[in-house]
Amino acid sequence: MAVYGERRPRAAALWLLLLLLPALLAAAAPLGAGDVPPASSQGQLDRYWNQMARVDLARRDRAVARIQTRAEAEQRAAWVRSTVLRLIGGLPSRRTPLHAVVLGTVPEPGFHIERIVYDSLPNFPVTANLYLPDHAASRVPAVIWTPGHSPVGKLDAWYFASNLARLGVAVLSYDPIGEGERLQYFDPATGKSLASRPTGEHTEASSQMMLGGRHIARYFLWDAMRGIDYLDSRPEIDPSRIGAAGCSGGGTVTAYLAALDPRVKAAGVACYITSFQELLPTLGPQEAEQTIPGFLKEGLSFPDWVEAAAPRPYAIISTTEDMFPFAGARSSRNEARRIYAFYGAQDRLSWINGPGHHGNLGPIMPKIVGFFTHWLMNSDQIPALTRLPPPPLQALLCTKTGQVTTSLGSQTVFSLDRAETPLPPRPQAIARESALAALQRRMAQEVGAMAMITAKPGARPPDVRIITTEQRPGWRLETVSWSSATGVELGGLLAIPDAAGKRPAELLLTAGPPAEADVERLAASGHLVFAPQMLPGPVDGNAAKTALLGPWYEETLRAFLVGRTLVGVRADDVIRAVDWMAAQPEVDAKQIAATGFGPMGVVLLHAAVLDPRISSVTLDGALTTYRAAFDAPVPRDLAQSVVPGVLQHYDLDSLMAAIAPRSVTVLHPVDGEQQPVSESAFRRQFAWVFESDRRLHDPNQLRLVVVSGGNPPAAGR
Repeated sequence: MAVYGERRPRAAALWLLLLLLPALLAAAAPLGAGDVPPASSQGQLDRYWNQMARVDLARRDRAVARIQTRAEAEQRAAWVRSTVLRLIGGLPSRRTPLHAVVLGTVPEPGFHIERIVYDSLPNFPVTANLYLPDHAASRVPAVIWTPGHSPVGKLDAWYFASNLARLGVAVLSYDPIGEGERLQYFDPATGKSLASRPTGEHTEASSQMMLGGRHIARYFLWDAMRGIDYLDSRPEIDPSRIGAAGCSGGGTVTAYLAALDPRVKAAGVACYITSFQELLPTLGPQEAEQTIPGFLKEGLSFPDWVEAAAPRPYAIISTTEDMFPFAGARSSRNEARRIYAFYGAQDRLSWINGPGHHGNLGPIMPKIVGFFTHWLMNSDQIPALTRLPPPPLQALLCTKTGQVTTSLGSQTVFSLDRAETPLPPRPQAIARESALAALQRRMAQEVGAMAMITAKPGARPPDVRIITTEQRPGWRLETVSWSSATGVELGGLLAIPDAAGKRPAELLLTAGPPAEADVERLAASGHLVFAPQMLPGPVDGNAAKTALLGPWYEETLRAFLVGRTLVGVRADDVIRAVDWMAAQPEVDAKQIAATGFGPMGVVLLHAAVLDPRISSVTLDGALTTYRAAFDAPVPRDLAQSVVPGVLQHYDLDSLMAAIAPRSVTVLHPVDGEQQPVSESAFRRQFAWVFESDRRLHDPNQLRLVVVSGGNPPAAGR
């Protein structure tokens, strides 16, 4: 059991040196084209992901360059659509009744607004406003508008929608998941979201559902598709003339919708289309629904969204100072023009651009509106727009409380996905050694494949370089630097007893600086102790989308794009650390134990399944199972531990069983909401593992130690 004592001021100073070490070591490193200087180990890791992405993108570009005919372009477009659907977990199997209701009408000059609710899925209502031209002589065209990442959701359509409606085009603007009246983590006590803002709502939900193998983009896309279903049901709307538009996050959904739904006859995608060559070294991936795991590894990129919609009219809409780089939009437009040429449809691809930062569409709105009136109404005029004063916010709301969860008792995307996602049955107790051996073989294969762990035990050990040494009574404490499998320079602490001869060793794994008391205790008892700094480094330099996610969310997005995981690259480094420890002459290679604190417990379990040299495992403050996080209404600190699709293959209890007969000690276990799990609850949850041990091994193979009234280790441990 860990002993938590006071930290020595000298040790704290050593860790301050380690915090600065990666930046000092990286300062002289050559930069790749387009890379920003890696001021930290996190910056170095970003550069590593970027290099992997460049390889994927170059392979993809070669494939696109080989397209020489319309038939080949159509073949690739079909492949793009099927690949995207596979990566997001497919779409719901059937269109259930919309149960659409018009709740009221707001009159405006030349048009009126209907307040509408329709069901995207059973008891999963979408709140929307339908802008309808007054006194239309026949069926009118329509545009579905998906708002950006705005707290007001559908209300951000006002300038676009009011002008189009006055010109004779209906507009359906709806609240996407996590926006407007559709907060998924709404707290009635505060009237706000527990996840802070829309991007927090999206990323929190996505981290959880990825465990089951689905991606939140499927629900965004389905909401938009059901919006078209609703427009198609209205007698005033011409279903052969439906367009789609949106900005930022709304541009993302519009890009997906236009590529995957042929009912979209014209699409305007604003402040989203760029290139990954320009995006990754600058802003990088930011959002859940914009980052599909495996997207780059599978050979996809931004232009594919445009090209999959060919030859339908398409407007790439950009601003010169956008955080989605303008140069990237130009290169994607240029590639897409070549593909549109195979259809003889160059005139249908537009690039509407103007000055300003992200979302500054005002100066170019006449051209945007003109694009839709041209393709949906056969008008060649650039319309003169009017800035009408919007109605009061309350006038456009569709629920009494302002939220579907409290007014309509709706499902959330959490409850919906949990009910919709089929998971394999929980394992049964193992009664035979042959069954255990089969489990161990399967876990070794699936852990490597799912988490993308590439390190092989027994490879050449990494270089560990001593930076400073401090003599303690009976042992010495050294600060060291070492190279990750990714090439990132990291720091660490090393404690070496003075006594001669081989001795047991302990690997201490923390997401932040280790407690020096743990190092001192083990060193004083005769252990060689290695406490390496783990990727991405000591401090997350990205702004948090929400405190619920914990650190390193954006780092996981970078990993997902290239088909990797943070769990996997960390496990690679755990195996490399064991390589180094096993090679030391003073270490008894049969006694290399390891302790994982907090999220590093998940990493350690993955590494231990693949590396039999880890003689015993201790988990302190670690998540009990992925299923506990999947079932938690509001999971916390989950992002850095996500392995997409993991629950379709294994869970952490299976990893514990597969480590047998090596011992696993569990301290301070926590559930998906980071709440302590009692010993009785843990034993119930792990009953099959305990029963397997009873039948096959020492019944104490899996040990649970709970300190009465104790708490998990502090954050960062």
